[in-house]
Amino acid sequence: MQSLTFKDLKLNSFLLRALDDMGYTVPTTIQEKGFSVMMSGRDVVGIAQTGTGKTLAYLLPALMQWKFNKDKTPQILVIVPTRELVLQVVEEVKQLTKYMSVDVIGVYGGTNINTQKQLVKNGMDVLVATPGRLLDLALTSVLNLKSIKKLVIDEVDEMLNLGFRPQLSRVLDLMVVKRQNLMFSATITEDVEVFINGHFNNPIKIEAAPAGTPLDSIEQTGYEVPNFNTKVNLLKLLLSANDDMRKVLVFVSTINLADQLFELMNVDLENEVGIIHSKKSQLNRFEAVKLFKEGKHRLLIASDLVARGIDIAEVSHVINFDAPAISENYIHRIGRTGRADKTGQAITFITPQDEEAIENIEQLMNRKIGIDECPSALEIATVLIPEEVPLVRMRNTLGKLPKQLVSGPSFHEKKAKNSKTNDKVTRGDAAKKKYGKPKSVRGKKLR
Repeated sequence: MQSLTFKDLKLNSFLLRALDDMGYTVPTTIQEKGFSVMMSGRDVVGIAQTGTGKTLAYLLPALMQWKFNKDKTPQILVIVPTRELVLQVVEEVKQLTKYMSVDVIGVYGGTNINTQKQLVKNGMDVLVATPGRLLDLALTSVLNLKSIKKLVIDEVDEMLNLGFRPQLSRVLDLMVVKRQNLMFSATITEDVEVFINGHFNNPIKIEAAPAGTPLDSIEQTGYEVPNFNTKVNLLKLLLSANDDMRKVLVFVSTINLADQLFELMNVDLENEVGIIHSKKSQLNRFEAVKLFKEGKHRLLIASDLVARGIDIAEVSHVINFDAPAISENYIHRIGRTGRADKTGQAITFITPQDEEAIENIEQLMNRKIGIDECPSALEIATVLIPEEVPLVRMRNTLGKLPKQLVSGPSFHEKKAKNSKTNDKVTRGDAAKKKYGKPKSVRGKKLR
């Protein structure tokens, strides 16, 4: 059966020329399935794995229906969770509109808002933004969202996990009701369903692959290791023994562990290793991704921050240095390799503490992760890092103390005869008490 091409989708000549320049001729499953539905104007929820072309899937129909507007008010709004993804989408729009008069800008937090206010004031056709900065701008007189005709929310489940629900809801309240809503994600959680029901108008669901299904182009293996330092030894051993590990993305569970791993790997791979996580400055993050994309860094150590959406071409291997606690994050991590028509490898280092997490991942994927035998040259470390040292709970060896008697000050009631009061008693009252009736002297009552 002959594959469908972008020409068969009846795209305009400007988009076809741009796709040609980008080297794209055949649409992916999500692009093919979603195109006609999105062109109809219906709300759409697209479910597709990372690396299957979601960005192009929503940009092509949106740009096909874009109309020139001399006022330069935004017609297309794309909301994404991270600043890195903002830059990626902006770049893709620029490439697709190479032969069109479309202006695109990206706005995100962590940078001067006044500079971005000026960019917005100058006008644009397509706006790409993170939720927080978008709301900041929308609550000023600089940005008016009433002209938005197409709203795209990418990786909405990640945004809800990051706590952006209030910002998203507020932004949607500032927009006109008559618009097309497009949402794309790799997973649809219960929270996402609630969000869709509250803001979307009877959307059509398009599923390119069941949520949790790993890409067939990715070979998945695992190594069972006891601790952090043994993982470091194994990573160094694999890199030295395999020349094909030329662009390796390493995922670590916490920022602290990522920093520790970077320091240790940088000793052997000086000027060949980068690191990216939320505590790094914007400039450092951009530079690390840039050097890795260009192949100047062989290794990029990352938190789950970049597991979603960042398009780094030709990642040869993804290494889960730590197994993710959230099963869906495993799918997003390994989706960084084996993209488009390329093959890739995903390797997971598994400690005894990871067994439950691995079981949950395998249940989600409905397949097992193959376990390879560790290389014979691997040195098993005995020194534990502080995070691995078990907490010692001291037993209370002191006996139970006897209950103390609580006593107050010494006090005894006085006898009635010894009780004295300062009350004034008249002679008449005293006589009445003594004789039972008032007494008088010479006909006068006693007082």
